[in-house]
Amino acid sequence: MAKTQLNVRVEEATAEAARRRAQQRGVSVNRYIEELVQRDVGEAGRTFVDAAADFMKQYESVFAEEFRGDPALGPRPRTEGGR
Repeated sequence: MAKTQLNVRVEEATAEAARRRAQQRGVSVNRYIEELVQRDVGEAGRTFVDAAADFMKQYESVFAEEFRGDPALGPRPRTEGGR
């Protein structure tokens, strides 16, 4: 995968903390920061999936009624008066 250079400005204390943590982990500062960003992105994805699962569980009965328990059948036809 191609690499892109990204320049950021941080407080000296933050830069020093990043250097220390990278050294403790035996990786470069670049790799350490790349791993942090990748982990953060992964957490966002998990948060979305968890929220979607909670939504589906909360509204399971509504979906079951609307699709008569079989999503392949599609929604029930609407009748005069809205239902």
